Amino acid sequence: MTPERPEPAVPTATYRLQLQPDFPFAAAAAAVPYLASLGVSHLHLSPVLEAVPGSRHGYDVVDHARVRGELGGEQALRSLSRTAREHGLGLVVDIVPNHMAMSPRHNRVLWEVLREGPSSRHARWFDIDWEAQGGQVLLPVLGGPLGAELGRLKVDGDVLRYHDHAFPLREGTAHLPLPQLLDAQWYRPAWWRLARTELNYRRFFSISELIGVRVEDPEVFEATHAKILQLLREGVVDGLRVDHPDGLADPDEYLRRLHESTDGRWTVVEKILADGEPLPASWPVAGTTGYDALRHVDGLFTDPAGAGELLGQYRRFAAPQPDRGGEWEATARRTAYKVLTHELSAEVDRLTRVAHRVCAASPEPALRDRAPWALRTALEELLVRLEVYRPYASVDPAGVVTEEAAAGARRAFAVPEEAGVVDVVRDLVLGRYGDGPGQVEFRTRFAQTASALRAKSVEDTAFYRYVPLLSATEVGQNPGSPALSPERFHAYCARVQRDWPATGTVVSTHDTKRSADVRAALHVLTECAGRWADVLTEVTHVGEGVPDPQLAWAAWQTVFGLGPADPERVTGALLKHVREAGLHTSWTEQEPAYEEAVARFVAAGPCGATGERVAQFRASLEPYIHANVLGAALVHLTMPGVPDVYQGTESEYRALVDPDNRRAVDFPAGAVGGDDGEDAVGSGKAAVTRAALRLRGRRPEVFGDTASYEPLAAEGPGAAHCVAFVRSGVVLTAVTRLSLRLTEAGGWRETRLALPPGRWADVLEPGREFTGHARVAELFERSPVALLERAGEPGVA
Repeated sequence: MTPERPEPAVPTATYRLQLQPDFPFAAAAAAVPYLASLGVSHLHLSPVLEAVPGSRHGYDVVDHARVRGELGGEQALRSLSRTAREHGLGLVVDIVPNHMAMSPRHNRVLWEVLREGPSSRHARWFDIDWEAQGGQVLLPVLGGPLGAELGRLKVDGDVLRYHDHAFPLREGTAHLPLPQLLDAQWYRPAWWRLARTELNYRRFFSISELIGVRVEDPEVFEATHAKILQLLREGVVDGLRVDHPDGLADPDEYLRRLHESTDGRWTVVEKILADGEPLPASWPVAGTTGYDALRHVDGLFTDPAGAGELLGQYRRFAAPQPDRGGEWEATARRTAYKVLTHELSAEVDRLTRVAHRVCAASPEPALRDRAPWALRTALEELLVRLEVYRPYASVDPAGVVTEEAAAGARRAFAVPEEAGVVDVVRDLVLGRYGDGPGQVEFRTRFAQTASALRAKSVEDTAFYRYVPLLSATEVGQNPGSPALSPERFHAYCARVQRDWPATGTVVSTHDTKRSADVRAALHVLTECAGRWADVLTEVTHVGEGVPDPQLAWAAWQTVFGLGPADPERVTGALLKHVREAGLHTSWTEQEPAYEEAVARFVAAGPCGATGERVAQFRASLEPYIHANVLGAALVHLTMPGVPDVYQGTESEYRALVDPDNRRAVDFPAGAVGGDDGEDAVGSGKAAVTRAALRLRGRRPEVFGDTASYEPLAAEGPGAAHCVAFVRSGVVLTAVTRLSLRLTEAGGWRETRLALPPGRWADVLEPGREFTGHARVAELFERSPVALLERAGEPGVA
């Protein structure tokens, strides 16, 4: 008898757990009493399906039909679900529809495809261009050119081995001499450097170890989602987070099919929205995973004038070239060109081939006589001018691939007649030449390439080159305009409550380059840019061995934001920083001398004796950092949407880029109700987090899809520093912004906040009540934030 499906339920708040072999399902179950005591409604689990052995993240799936054995397997997941339900919690699971691990010895479906080639029953699973590379899949696994590595390739029965790699041999080829044997396979082991230009399978961004999955095929969808859908159907899992929908061939159709298959379960998508970009209204999802919320929360605590002053100080200190970190738009444009001609060269080649085939076969005279080089140039020039991740079928693509972008692209051609190819490519993207198979493939690959380009060029390169304010170089952010007025924040919240009231919201995730509390400290630098520049002049004068001034500026900001920490953590993050930036070293062309200089500088400067000066400066600003930490936390937990609390961030949590932010968290045993043992900031944040989460859990209607959001304006000399809003006329949030500027201006003085009618009880300080025109100085007497609930409401004294 099939169990009845529970009704779709919207979480009140979720708590993200990073599962890994060192933190399996059993460890998560042990933490359930504590997590339930916080007030969340659901646990949010990182991917749970079978992944590459030892994986610390689980996004490298190898088998969609099995729950990961290293985490305890399916029975342990079901046990975790039962334990969670005993404590009133549900489960939300991260799923990965776009890609699988390119690891044949673990991925048995891929093993079969490499053994049997395009005739394999599973060949349709993977996005492979069988026409390229002579019908062989290029496998970029060799440490050097084939001639140098041939002796390390060994035949073992019907398996070809190379170090830890294993590949299947095509039937009847094991007896052949090695060179002929290699030529006879459906794959070609090759030097890893060839991936940049020769790869013929779609991958995740530029990560060759992750192969794209054709989940748009109904058969592939069914096979890759059967286990997850079973877990949903049987009530083990309640909701989904969809990883990277931008990589899919047709996100609109995929999300429609997923919605139908899950009976409308709460689902959010990891969609990075550019500033001002709406989520496609036709998508049957609750919303995004919340990076748009992160951008708005961070912007609220960033001083616009000070951000400009900090930029000026950065330019004087580091003197970067405009397109190498000096100006945001120029830097982003240059990195886009670099990514297209390097990391994504193979993808652009494939897109160019598709475009050329369409043009050559078209009956339209306007498409004829278009040379591959011209098509490629037009593609590159249009792609680098996109300001969003990708166009969608459900949204007018002309608003993405604009005429303005086309005009800029035409300037790349010296001959006006040749510039006409830009219009050809743009019209193909816009679907003006029909919906034939070639045209559809072109539009699909253009969109997929665009999303990979945006991620690699902006998030993974430009964010590491343009560094005046590190807290602004975060996923979903716009470093060129990092600050946000309260009016714009309120307008955003009103839109979210109206259009996507159950969307996810985040301030820290497994992908953020710096946790919210590190960014909260960095925001303060926009309030004291001159003093920060003086400190840097001082430490640079006494320090030695600075590899380059841009790195020095980023390194000192890193230790300011992080505070005292293990030098290995800082060094690891900064080495990743300089490799991603690619200005002096990179992942694929490492410069050992430069990287050694970076390590020496970090040890002697930011993490050495000189670093004490920055530590003292940070300590002098602690009250203002504290205000930002609490303010961001409370706004996140009470604004429209469903807040996701990243593991450990209910208390003070300072972390840098992964893997630093994916370290295991030690959870207290059992349900914990107090804040003993934490420092002042941690104690305050833990208390605020717990109070807000419990309030959400107790009053879901106040924050849900039928709730309301009303801004509340303060009056008086400090009015600009008080941000307040009311949820459903019942819960009032008030926080302090730009507190250092406030102090320098003389404090709150007679600033007042006109409360809605009634008595308002202080949730954080029980026993206090406010009515009428409350003096803000009294409201914030004990804390820079306030959470009030209308007295006399059910459950309120």
